[in-house]
Amino acid sequence: MQQVTLNYQHTNVHLWLPDAEQVKAAYYESKSRDAGIAFPHWSKLWPSALAMASFLDKHAHYIQDKQVVELAAGLGLPSLVAAAYAKQVHSSDYLPEAVDVIKQSVQLNHLTNMTCEVLDWNHLPAALRADVVLLSDINYEPEAFEQLYKVIAAFIHSGAIILLSTPQRLMARPFIERLLPWCTYQEEAIIETAEGQTFISTLVLQSG
Repeated sequence: MQQVTLNYQHTNVHLWLPDAEQVKAAYYESKSRDAGIAFPHWSKLWPSALAMASFLDKHAHYIQDKQVVELAAGLGLPSLVAAAYAKQVHSSDYLPEAVDVIKQSVQLNHLTNMTCEVLDWNHLPAALRADVVLLSDINYEPEAFEQLYKVIAAFIHSGAIILLSTPQRLMARPFIERLLPWCTYQEEAIIETAEGQTFISTLVLQSG
């Protein structure tokens, strides 16, 4: 794995990144035994995660001294930034290998207010509570949109704030439009990566 440091205006974050070629090789080896295995999207640092991390550093008042949960965290960058401000951060992904890497980044940053757990948003524990929920680039599979909407609605009705960052995908537009009645603030960002520019929207969703 490779260690990288991301510098923000108010905090710095150290992050472990898996080796892309090793991840790809392991995926194809596993796929030869199990054709249904999911592609390891978690192992890449996506533009939406970068945008969310910058948003949190810029608008820390949303998470200051709060209980924060990140679902489908991947490499956990937003969680790691949030830990600089939040009372407690609970970072989760449905894949154990993703959670293992996040745990190593937690240790790398010497964080004592961040925990990690394997969680699937299709089967969230009833006891899970949050003041703020972080969702970064989760709306990329249309068949999951209905369940995602139910999860978001349940958290909002419990009084939580949802911070959602997403690229501007045409096929996800109906899903995003369905969330807009809860949107109290929206910010756009252009994220530069080796693949080029990506336009990212970050939405603040909460009950009126």
